[in-house]
Amino acid sequence: MSTKKKVSLTGVKPTHSAPHLGNYLGAIRPALRMADQFDGMYFIADYHALTTMRDPAALRASIYDVTATWLACGLDPARTILYRQSAIPEVFELAWVLSCVVATGQLERGHAYKAAIDAGEAPNAGVFYYPVLMAADIVLYDCDVVPVGQDQKQHVEIARDMAERVNHLWGAGTLVVPELTLSDAPLVPGLDGRKMSKSLGNSVPLFDDAKSLRKLIMKLVTGSEPLEAPKPSDGTTVFELYKLVATESEVLAMREKLAGGGTYGWGHAKQDLYEAIERELGGRRETYRALRADEAKLDALLEEGAERARVIARRTMARVRSAIGIARPG
Repeated sequence: MSTKKKVSLTGVKPTHSAPHLGNYLGAIRPALRMADQFDGMYFIADYHALTTMRDPAALRASIYDVTATWLACGLDPARTILYRQSAIPEVFELAWVLSCVVATGQLERGHAYKAAIDAGEAPNAGVFYYPVLMAADIVLYDCDVVPVGQDQKQHVEIARDMAERVNHLWGAGTLVVPELTLSDAPLVPGLDGRKMSKSLGNSVPLFDDAKSLRKLIMKLVTGSEPLEAPKPSDGTTVFELYKLVATESEVLAMREKLAGGGTYGWGHAKQDLYEAIERELGGRRETYRALRADEAKLDALLEEGAERARVIARRTMARVRSAIGIARPG
């Protein structure tokens, strides 16, 4: 007798920058692996992007970039639900309901808002309200699990608080209170050893051609040990990246060759790293380009997912409206 899978939900915010290797290894790949354990829902958080993005053409392009990237990396829209946040109007209705049960003091402690205030900035109201909209994104779909990194933990905790307050005020079961699951996403080092980030200028574009990829990998910062000297492995950028893309036996072999010195130097290690990354991503490169070139197909896939998501959203909002006293006749 089969057991129904729990539902997990993942949001992806489109940004100005194209996806890079750190996004893939640190977020995309771990999130997609959860599709084997859960019924996955993945949404493009386009309205969240408005807190910083002001260029409509750039936002539209980024939505397609992100969608094509996740599809090329293995997201199967037949097994999961992939949709635009903006295609589900119920999320904004639920956000208003949630905003009426959350204290402003809790929102003032939001990481992004607090960081902006501490930096002497004047953040827009969207930054302040961000946790409310994110909470609505989460609880609208009766999801059981929300996998996040440590930096997003607070948002899920706030969503849980809001759902519990709604249930306390209007009855148990009005909203599903999701579980918070910390993702096992690894820290991905960039070209200079710091966390890979487009803003730091140390990232590796995800779908650059093979020649450009190799050129970047060869720029990785390493030690200055001569070829014949033993070399460390753990903690070095080359080796830490290699562990994320190579097999266990390959990782062990590189560790032994670096420690042994002799004829194996950092240039050889970089070449091995390049080949492992190319093996992981090379086949996805053309898939991405083909998907990205067909925006009509991407629109159709996103709308198909939105139709499925709307069924869940409407069911949840009917339950919420009835509970709070705003049920519609008929």
